[in-house]
Amino acid sequence: MEELSAIDVWLMVTAAMVLLMTPGLALFYGGMTRAKSALNMMMMSFISIAGVGVVWVLWGYSMSGATGVAQLFGNPFEYFGLSGAVGTADLISIGFGATFAIITTALVSGAIADRAKFSAWCVFVPVWVTLVYCPLAFMVWGGGLLSEDGLVGGAVGEAIDYAGGTVVHINAGVAALVLALIIGQRKGFGKDPSQRPHNVPFVMLGAALLWFGWFGFNGGAAEDPVEAGLIWVNTMVTPAAAVIGWLVVERIRDGRPTSLGAASGVVAGLVAITPACADVSPLGAILLGLVAGVLSAIAVGWKFKLGYDDSLDVVGVHLVAGLVGTLALGFLALDGGLFYGGGIGQLIAQIVAAVIAIAYSAILTLIIGLIIHATIGFRISESEEATGADLTQHAETAYEFSTLGGGGGGGSSTAGAPDNGPVPSRDGVNT
Repeated sequence: MEELSAIDVWLMVTAAMVLLMTPGLALFYGGMTRAKSALNMMMMSFISIAGVGVVWVLWGYSMSGATGVAQLFGNPFEYFGLSGAVGTADLISIGFGATFAIITTALVSGAIADRAKFSAWCVFVPVWVTLVYCPLAFMVWGGGLLSEDGLVGGAVGEAIDYAGGTVVHINAGVAALVLALIIGQRKGFGKDPSQRPHNVPFVMLGAALLWFGWFGFNGGAAEDPVEAGLIWVNTMVTPAAAVIGWLVVERIRDGRPTSLGAASGVVAGLVAITPACADVSPLGAILLGLVAGVLSAIAVGWKFKLGYDDSLDVVGVHLVAGLVGTLALGFLALDGGLFYGGGIGQLIAQIVAAVIAIAYSAILTLIIGLIIHATIGFRISESEEATGADLTQHAETAYEFSTLGGGGGGGSSTAGAPDNGPVPSRDGVNT
């Protein structure tokens, strides 16, 4: 019998850490919504665990790591039901990969908070992970189109994506934007002051769990103590710098830093370091975090200027910071970055990989979203939205308000304004 090695144990522990990130995301997103939609928002994360977990065992892993079909996806039947993997240590890395697919899918849900049919989301989850996540994971990590020997990677160079800048964050951010456009704005978007987080401590707790799990997210594949140490330090310092960058923007723009801004800065920094965690120096990681924090803090206001209702800022945080981390490697990569004596080749490879990830995710998500919207419908009715998704979709509520005269609450990705004067907030409403 083969003995369990330290590497095996480490991968199992980090896989559990990454799986914990999705319940952490549920708290992060649930706290940002209105009180009457909190459970619905959290359920969208939990059903992502359920749906993706089953798909991954049946055909998802095979599509992301089996023998390639036209360099776009793996043969879904080669390891169907993980046949051929039972009795081998490969199941450890297969389980690790499942946790990435789970949280990537769950991330998308933040853009459609307060107004999506739970049944439609339940259909979207297995279809999207099958047609979008798994093929993109194969293209980048499974020896497909964007790998060193792939058609694109061989022509322009292989892009660096250690833990998922393209596969996870750019992919989820683009899909979130597409769904937000398909489903449309919440009633009162940008005008209703109740559309603010109902529980900011939940948001901060969720951010803390995400940060903890991210050490497994980035560090699980570390090959030696040198690489592991660099990943750990970078995963610690990039979010720290991003918090500073985000709060500086809030202080200049809004007059006051917020706890929601700090939590959001943590996530923006984590997103940015994901593709770069093993390939930049700690000084480069600090610079990366500052840039990601500043740009993401600015980007969360784009939805009001451009008119798309990305409820919980998946676009502003995951797409923007994912692009920052992916493209910055062209400059900051210790091996091949422009700032370290490399040519422009690595930057070109990073740009090409980002463009392909954006295009692939956008086109496939648009097709999936439009089909679901045209058939079973993706959006709840206005009356159901006013009542709240918890009651209308699940026949339950997160809180008992009967002694307080009824349920209320805020939701969206904005900090609640204090009582001592008007403060511009991230929901676009001055209160």
